[in-house]
Amino acid sequence: MGVRQEKVEEFVPLDDKKKALKKPDKPKKPKTKFKDFKKNFSQNWQLYAFLLPALSFFFILHYIPMYGVQIAFKDFFATMGIWGSPWIGFDHFERFFDSYYFFRILKNTLILNIYELALFPLPIIFALMLNELKNGPFKKWSQTLTYAPHFISVVVLVGMILAFLDPITGLVNNAIVWVGGESVPFLTDPDWFRHIFVWSGQWQALGWGTIIYLAALAGVNPELHEAAKVDGASRIQRIMHINIPSILPTVVVLFILNIGNFMAIGFEKVLLLQNSLNSETSDIIATFVYETGLLEGQYSFASAIGLFESALNIILLVTVNWIARKTSENSLW
Repeated sequence: MGVRQEKVEEFVPLDDKKKALKKPDKPKKPKTKFKDFKKNFSQNWQLYAFLLPALSFFFILHYIPMYGVQIAFKDFFATMGIWGSPWIGFDHFERFFDSYYFFRILKNTLILNIYELALFPLPIIFALMLNELKNGPFKKWSQTLTYAPHFISVVVLVGMILAFLDPITGLVNNAIVWVGGESVPFLTDPDWFRHIFVWSGQWQALGWGTIIYLAALAGVNPELHEAAKVDGASRIQRIMHINIPSILPTVVVLFILNIGNFMAIGFEKVLLLQNSLNSETSDIIATFVYETGLLEGQYSFASAIGLFESALNIILLVTVNWIARKTSENSLW
């Protein structure tokens, strides 16, 4: 008789049995960006509510009016409305490019903007100087005196310029005559217009422009300066190798934003300083749009010129941002 052999089961740990009996987990659905935003919005809706005024402002005053941009490609008549006016394509653009005043106003606009852009480092230099001041009261007074002009309106500023530079009663010309010189026609000489416009703007905006840079400098780690002092670095060396690299991302972003408004120079001050004698250098795109659109009623033609100006701004903004992204790690997008 054969011997009965019992089947010996292999020992399996209890934890492994539970794992084997457990049903496989269902694959998790990947979270979408919308679900993440929905969850974040439900948790922080109070913070998002603060965005409503700003979003409403831009939507109502910037996006809705874009509906009327189409009149740049139409022969617009108020009686016919936007939809009723006939399409004429790029006729207004061709008329603008072929006109005798195109190169003059484009040149004046570019020169004024390049002039202002060349002075872009002034707030940075001033912020670095203020940051090095150790006398607390003097530093505060310096900041207050340079911030104050920012709150002067353009109309008041131009009134001050006209009063100071008047050829007969102006303080500046009286001082020149008093020292033996001759009265200078600052307000009517085309060569003086650009200098007056740009430097008065710098005087008004210099102090206010330093606020962001001072805030960036406040975030510099003091230990870096202490270590540099131990290594024998001078104050200039610490500014060049610690302060400036620390605020460089802020500088790049603000520079790109300035380029985005390169062609959109404010026309209010230009219009108030402009007269028939200095129009050779004071005629810019913005004032020309104002004259043709509001004063002469050529709404389609003025819209075409304004659209051309906006297109140049977009091209410059995208180009400079692309260059900044390629050459450094700092860009708007």
